[in-house]
Amino acid sequence: MESKNVHVIGSGFAGLTAAALLAKQGYHVTILEKNKQPGGRAGVWESQGFKFDMGPSWYWMPDVFENYFALFGKKPSDYYHLKRLDPAYRIYFGSDEIMDIPANMQQLEALFESYEAGSTLALRKFMAQAAYKYKTAMSDYVFRPSHSITEFLDLKLVLQSLRIHMLKPMSKHVKSYFKNPKLIKLLEFPVLFLGATAQKIPAMYSLMNYADLALGTWYPMGGMNQIVRAMVKLAEEHGVQILLNTEVVNIKIANNKAVEVKTNNGNFKTDFVVAAADYQHIDQKLLDKPYQNYNNKYWESRTMSPSSLLFYIGLNQKVKNIKHHNLFFDEDLDQHAKEIYDTPQWPSKPLFYVCASSVSDASVAPQGMENLFFLIPLAPGLVDTDELREKYYHLMLDRFEQITGNSIRGNEIVKRSFAMNDFETEYHSYKGNAYGLANTLSQTAFFKPSMRSKKVANLLFAGQLTVPGPGVPPAIISGQVVAKEAGTYLRRA
Repeated sequence: MESKNVHVIGSGFAGLTAAALLAKQGYHVTILEKNKQPGGRAGVWESQGFKFDMGPSWYWMPDVFENYFALFGKKPSDYYHLKRLDPAYRIYFGSDEIMDIPANMQQLEALFESYEAGSTLALRKFMAQAAYKYKTAMSDYVFRPSHSITEFLDLKLVLQSLRIHMLKPMSKHVKSYFKNPKLIKLLEFPVLFLGATAQKIPAMYSLMNYADLALGTWYPMGGMNQIVRAMVKLAEEHGVQILLNTEVVNIKIANNKAVEVKTNNGNFKTDFVVAAADYQHIDQKLLDKPYQNYNNKYWESRTMSPSSLLFYIGLNQKVKNIKHHNLFFDEDLDQHAKEIYDTPQWPSKPLFYVCASSVSDASVAPQGMENLFFLIPLAPGLVDTDELREKYYHLMLDRFEQITGNSIRGNEIVKRSFAMNDFETEYHSYKGNAYGLANTLSQTAFFKPSMRSKKVANLLFAGQLTVPGPGVPPAIISGQVVAKEAGTYLRRA
């Protein structure tokens, strides 16, 4: 019998995951990617000997990657070499106070003690709870498609929900253990990846502290794009065809089924569509109105994760006093958060992040030079101009140079910016967001945009705007869940 045709829109982590697993099940899978390289936001840009990861730069939750490759009898080490960073990252509270986060738990306890006497026991209790939440979520919650509330209506899950603090705010949870404001900032920092403040993120997500402090921060030598290269190779080994520079412009529906995917490079008859590009774009722009899951009012009411102003900088010299990952918390986090979520505007005194991957990996910059990636979180949907980008470049470098004692300006060989307009152009990102949908309680599990199309039987959505949420590991899990759901449909069809 002829194999059914599956078309995956988008070659980010969710799309690559779903494609490889569906091909493994025996289907003829084609990925349609609008850009010139696979990987979605995890693309790579090279210039004058510098190699920049354009998007994700943190490798957390290594078990998710191990479990994914194990589905094919493989290991990450079959494709790339992982290095655990120690210290995992550095936090600057100012030029006179630096906090390095050790990979060793005993050293971490000593660090906590130096800031808050007697906090070791509190840290152990906090981490034990975080470990329980992580193991509970990763074994059950995140692999549910969340089609409806009925998936969660069993006593065991209700009790687990209470134990993992689904209804308690993360900020309140952290402050019940620790009083020192710098330790609180350290523990609240990982939820920034989830797209909301610690006051609005459920305390369930202290599981991210377990991912951070216990499982560790890793780096794939050669850069984060090595993961994409590995997943592309794995997919192609199973027969997946990846068509680049192929942008989908419409999904043709007949009898409530997708029958054809129309692109700028021709049209494709299909038996199933996995929509792994930006959900809002596909829902509102690629589907005719009768087949859209939601209306514009719904999308406007969603709380999006932040956007980002990024700078890719290649320096003609090495820099001092920085680590691979560097967080600059020398200004008020709450004020910056308000300017992202409560009164959206370009921030007055933004916190920022700097990645210097060349500190760990000589291959990403010419000898004696440095590869720097700067990021300022921003409210999505702001006006984005070259003048504003340049203003914030200098605002950020004023502080970076003062705090670290480095001289950056005048030593740039390569300089490129990337912000809201680019997120929209390159990825059709809704309001130029960088991380997808914020993981607030009202946007968790079955409250998220539905993975299943309500009106098209053979269409499923994957990626950071649906379950389980934003981030690289959740995107991989999203692809796994979609592949299972799609396979079930195709076997019955």
